[in-house]
Formats: sequence, structure tokens, C-alpha cells
Amino acid sequence: MFFILFGDPTPMIEYVCLTLLADPGETEALFRSRLTALWSHMLKTSPADYEKIYSEAVEFETSRDILTRRYMVDPAVLPALLPILESRALLALPVDVVELYSKAEASSNEYFQIDH
Repeated sequence: MFFILFGDPTPMIEYVCLTLLADPGETEALFRSRLTALWSHMLKTSPADYEKIYSEAVEFETSRDILTRRYMVDPAVLPALLPILESRALLALPVDVVELYSKAEASSNEYFQIDH
């Protein structure tokens, strides 16, 4: 008896892009500090949810003269994460939950994987 396996039997994990926004006029250093505080808080209070934050953009970007930072996250974490963002006065662009990214795309040279 033999078995033929087609592909990887583990389910494919897909991610959505979460873009966080700095306050108007906020410096990169201050925005970085607020992001560090956010992720430190989440790591301490919700480690299982923190593990669903897969990667972070290598560079800060700007949108309409406002600094932004992109993250690839498991869509399952959004219901827990969005209220945390709101409580910490962090704004995000609307998340397109239909546009999904593969692990390869979330690991491209534009992102670095977050250690868990």
C-alpha cells in the first residue's frame, strides 16, 4: 500500500494588510515609540493574539503627509486588535479583508517577520 500526497497538507495561512497612521505632524521617533508601546502591551496582555501579527514593513511610509506603518496580520486577530488600537488612540486605514496575502508575500523584502 502506498499514499500519494499532493502538496502540503497543512492549511495555507493568509494575511491582510493593516496600515497604522501617525497623528498629523507626528515625528517618526514618536510614532515608533507609540507602536512599540502598543506591541509591548499586546505581547503582555494577549500573547496568543500577538502571535497573529506576522510581519512589519521595513520602512515607514507616508500617505497624504502622514506617516504610516504596514503590518501583515491574520484576519482572525482583527476583532481583538481594533479595540486595542482605538483605546490607544491609534488610527488605521480600513482593512480590506478580501485582499489576502500569502506567507511568501508577507515575507517579501518589504517586510520583516516579527519574532514570537
